[in-house]
Amino acid sequence: MTRKIIALVLAMVMCLGLAACGSEPENDNVLRVAMECAYAPYNWTQNDDSNGAVPIAGTNSFAYGYDVMMAKLIAESMGKELEIVKLDWDALVPAVDSGDVDLVIAGQSITAERLEVVDFSDPYFYASIVTLTKADSAYASATSVADLAGAVCTSQLGTIWYDICLPQIPDADIQNAQETAPAMLVALDSGAVDLVVTDMPTAMAATAVYSDMILLDFTGTEGEFEVSEEEINLGISMKKGNTELLEAVNGVLATMTVEDYEAMMQEAIAVQPLSE
Repeated sequence: MTRKIIALVLAMVMCLGLAACGSEPENDNVLRVAMECAYAPYNWTQNDDSNGAVPIAGTNSFAYGYDVMMAKLIAESMGKELEIVKLDWDALVPAVDSGDVDLVIAGQSITAERLEVVDFSDPYFYASIVTLTKADSAYASATSVADLAGAVCTSQLGTIWYDICLPQIPDADIQNAQETAPAMLVALDSGAVDLVVTDMPTAMAATAVYSDMILLDFTGTEGEFEVSEEEINLGISMKKGNTELLEAVNGVLATMTVEDYEAMMQEAIAVQPLSE
């Protein structure tokens, strides 16, 4: 009988303990920000905290890049501790929609489709669309989208580069989308494709690493990619209806200029990892 009583008491204690853990309130002093941590120069993973990198939750690694710089500014302005959450690209919108994270800062275009699910801040960067190819490529001298006709090409999954831009290339041989920006660059570097379409910061970072890649920019010409302004304006996403957080983020962005954004991006490009 004594053993049964002891067992019963222990079981009750365990249940109370579990109940207490389950009812523990969330830490409102932490700003949880999600990103891929694999998208230089916007964000990447590194082994230490050099240059001000921030620990990635649940890992021994650190994240840095333009998006981390911006996340640090926002967290500091709100008086909160910053926590970086590493997620795959296609998991970012669901994570903020479900409330698992507070913000997504990951080079996302402010598209109408995404606005149906989440709210976006004002733009935190303006990213023009460009093309990357090899210096010895048949497309190296292209001056318009039309000049890319027949190219074997790819880009990153779930981006306007893949969904909107590649189909504009006449007779393009569009390969399967790549899971990440580094994978996209590897496809070009290996010769699996003739070219990739991406945004200016990603291309600038790539040419700093891959000496045989060149950047083709048709912006402002008659032969440019046709994209709407919303598709090149990058925003910070959050759960729909969270006006307090939206105002806080926009308050930080309102203190910054386009020149500030460019300077931060150049800093990120300068310290990006030499390989991904």
